[in-house]
Amino acid sequence: MSKKDVSTLRIAPKVWRNGELIDWNDARVHVMSHVVNYGSSVFEGIRAYDTVNGTAIFRLSEHMQRLVNSAKIYRMNIAFTRDDFCRAAVELVRDSGLEACYLRPVIMRGLNEEKPAFGVNPFPNPVDCYIAAWDWGKYLGEEALEAGVDVCVSSWTRITTNSLPAVAKAGANYMNSQLIKMEAILGGFSEGIALDDRGFVSEGSGENLFLVNNGTLITPPLGASILPGITRDSIIQIARDLGIPVQEAVIQRAALYLCDELFFTGTAAEITPIRSVDRIQIGEGKRGEITALLQERFFEILRGERPAPNDAPWLTPIEEKKTANA
Repeated sequence: MSKKDVSTLRIAPKVWRNGELIDWNDARVHVMSHVVNYGSSVFEGIRAYDTVNGTAIFRLSEHMQRLVNSAKIYRMNIAFTRDDFCRAAVELVRDSGLEACYLRPVIMRGLNEEKPAFGVNPFPNPVDCYIAAWDWGKYLGEEALEAGVDVCVSSWTRITTNSLPAVAKAGANYMNSQLIKMEAILGGFSEGIALDDRGFVSEGSGENLFLVNNGTLITPPLGASILPGITRDSIIQIARDLGIPVQEAVIQRAALYLCDELFFTGTAAEITPIRSVDRIQIGEGKRGEITALLQERFFEILRGERPAPNDAPWLTPIEEKKTANA
């Protein structure tokens, strides 16, 4: 596929692989690779935004640190540091020609072609690193940012932390997510909410969750088998910056039905309101005031119109600013 053909599809024509940019069509793995047979991969989801100062990647360093952490948990020895991955992401976006895009770094176990090993033991297989990028719109729909979505509580329990570590963003974890998502879609819902093995609220199939009760923002703790979301952390910081009280607390299922507001957070979902759970209306059945306020501040930061809390460097520019003498 030519660069022109790929750009028509709004996909970056190159993929970063192990330190170099290769053509999109060359980013392939063997059917007998370990990742295909056993799900041995870790990955990230990152967004680059078209800001008032040009294209910039949101919380790049934090995402890449989580990627490195996930690889460490699964004993994947990688030849690249967090900063290497950050530089690679910037290089890929710059080459892509996309003003805004979604990035997918993946670290996976491939196939040892000289001495093929087909068993569960992952160690004989090489570890490969990739980053791809494409233009991905609003995950749950553009209209969902205001109107909200209808969700259900899934019959599938979220993975337990001593079976598959939830703090690692691993491909295998998302088989559980697929069950939650498919059940929701077949039931006529946009998304599902999973409970942990104790029956407390965990998260969506690919999003963290927040409730609003009497002006207080409440979110499940890491002990509820949730991924430590970067957007989740951003919303907690933004809320505190706005003077909104924040609590991390275990949440009963019934609390979902009785809260004033409810919303998902995630790199793909950003901040998506929830208007009903199990066909029970939440609040007024639309985006609430605090959700709207957090959305407004969040998107102002993403567009580069307002600094992040404590002037944190949340946006990594693709192009360096030129000096007056340049």
